[in-house]
Amino acid sequence: MIVTRFAPSPTGFLHIGGLRTALFSWLLARKNGGKFLLRIEDTDQARNSEDAMQAILQAFDWVGMDYDGEALYQSKRFDIYQQYIDQLLNEGKAYKCYMSKEELDALREEQMAQKIRPHYDRRYRDFTGTPPAGVDPVIRIKAPLEGVISFEDGVKGEINIAASEVDDFIIARSDGVPTYNFVVAIDDALMGITDVIRGDDHLYNTPKQIVIYQALGFDLPRFNHVAMINNEQGKKLSKRDGATDVMEYKAQGFLPEALLNFLVRLGWSHGDQEIFSIQEMMELFDPKDINKSASSYNLDKLLWLNSHYIKECNNARLIRQLQDFGINLQDDSKRDIILKATKERAKTLVDLSHQIRLLIESPQKYDDKALKKAYKEGTVSILNDFIGVLKSEDPQSKETFHDLLQNFVAQKEIGFGKIAQPLRLALMGELSGAGLDEIMEIVGRDEVVKRIENLISHAS
Repeated sequence: MIVTRFAPSPTGFLHIGGLRTALFSWLLARKNGGKFLLRIEDTDQARNSEDAMQAILQAFDWVGMDYDGEALYQSKRFDIYQQYIDQLLNEGKAYKCYMSKEELDALREEQMAQKIRPHYDRRYRDFTGTPPAGVDPVIRIKAPLEGVISFEDGVKGEINIAASEVDDFIIARSDGVPTYNFVVAIDDALMGITDVIRGDDHLYNTPKQIVIYQALGFDLPRFNHVAMINNEQGKKLSKRDGATDVMEYKAQGFLPEALLNFLVRLGWSHGDQEIFSIQEMMELFDPKDINKSASSYNLDKLLWLNSHYIKECNNARLIRQLQDFGINLQDDSKRDIILKATKERAKTLVDLSHQIRLLIESPQKYDDKALKKAYKEGTVSILNDFIGVLKSEDPQSKETFHDLLQNFVAQKEIGFGKIAQPLRLALMGELSGAGLDEIMEIVGRDEVVKRIENLISHAS
């Protein structure tokens, strides 16, 4: 059975790069009827944030990525890590190193002066003498002295690292706290992880973790290292570009299925297909189709996808979602025609809520540029004549408003823009939005008259 995991550190909020890694891992597990586990790597007690930890869990809940069992917290597993450190010491596969920081710094300076790669010289690897007084030792693992550390990466192919490149690295600091690579290897092995998908910034942690696996007799998982997400200029993605807290995307009005569809295409493809349902992602995802090169974040693509999913979203769900943006259509008898008139044009729920607010609330101000463009000499006369027609005809439906508007233009022998632009400005406060007949049907005749009168009063 395939078992995957996502292992964030709660020292900061979950960003989209992390969510993409989690998504790939989740899809692989779900496609194969396996397990997807969540591990919180919270050994750095000084930097951990409860808010960040809760935000990670909230992000998973929002996008609908369920994990199996309870989340595992590394901070509760120190006794387990200590058992394996003791085991390696007892078996002679690890040792205590009494080298001080000053000695280590001096060694590195000397090596750099000689233009050789800075590395620990293993001086305590086979030490049998009397330990120096007053030094709390670190624990180092005995890495191979010769040969090659090899593994097959599902994305990058065969990776070979000369054993000489891997020092006898530290597995426990002088205060007893185990190091990152050690606890990751222990946890992945004990959790039964069969497939590791992670960013390629971890690629050169893998040989160290393999050393730990082999020292403890654990089976190796399959490794897949995914290239980073860059901005559109090919540089590291920054917060300004979109590397922000996943929950910020919710606040900006993105639907979770749009964000997941966007992320799955950042580094993975299936032919030329762009739009994937969650079910299609599950059926089609295969790590071998992950691109070797970095992918580019494209906000326009995300907005296009979000617009698509807003159009496809059923009205009942949209009404619930819009409540987070101050729009309550639950008891509005015209809620369906309001959404029909607006959701085709919205890129985000923020856009959608803005458009709906323009419909259901009389304008409190008017766009200055639109006012100069739409309000010309003769406009007051045209608007007053249109008010007279509205009061005499009493239209109710979109169709009757449409006919009334067309007949008015024909009878007045004016271009459609002469009435359309000032009327739209009166109704919406700006020159955008749904069709005028749709707007007037939603607003109703009396409110249309009131909004026209308000504009005339404002512009006089």
